[in-house]
Amino acid sequence: MLRVAVLLSGRGSNLQALIHAMSSSDFPASIVCAISNVPDAQGLMRARAAGIETLTIDHRRYSSRELFDLAVDKALHERGIELVCLAGFMRILTSIFVNKWHNRLINIHPSLLPAFKGLDAQQQALDAGVKLAGCTVHFVRPGMDEGPIIAQAAVPVRDDDDAASLSERILTQEHVIYPSAVKLIAEGHVRVDETRTIGGKVARRSSVLRNPSLGDL
Repeated sequence: MLRVAVLLSGRGSNLQALIHAMSSSDFPASIVCAISNVPDAQGLMRARAAGIETLTIDHRRYSSRELFDLAVDKALHERGIELVCLAGFMRILTSIFVNKWHNRLINIHPSLLPAFKGLDAQQQALDAGVKLAGCTVHFVRPGMDEGPIIAQAAVPVRDDDDAASLSERILTQEHVIYPSAVKLIAEGHVRVDETRTIGGKVARRSSVLRNPSLGDL
């Protein structure tokens, strides 16, 4: 049973998706603790409701990012954490922390990386006029939203979309692929080969998402 910690700063919807998936008796991982840098984050309440240990490590109490990261690292090691999941964690982690947790630290980002890194990825997609957007689970590296990709999901961008409607459609897929990515890692189906991952389960049916659909033309 892989011991997982979730780091969050906000409402914790991806944490809730992980909690739901891990409630299954055959899921090969369990959330040991949820850690937030925001004392009143809604995600902490979700974790408590599920009987998961919660910790607040308020970044404002530390004089540097390095000291904050050391406190987080200490808490993780004390609990024997094997995989760290970032779920709306609004802090940039230092390269020292990221390198300590090399290939044991994953993130979910609301774009089809390597496109649209950073904040407001959904609005970036709309501004670029892309026809497909989506989300990505990846191993974390020191660069912003960089690292070997584990899983992705694509959704169509509609002509009447705004950032909110596109975000909602993408978020639905985040809740699907994040637990799936954790399961693949826990089962040993994913390995990192330099800058990409190898393995995972390939869908038996080949499918392509097109926008606009060729059948409509």
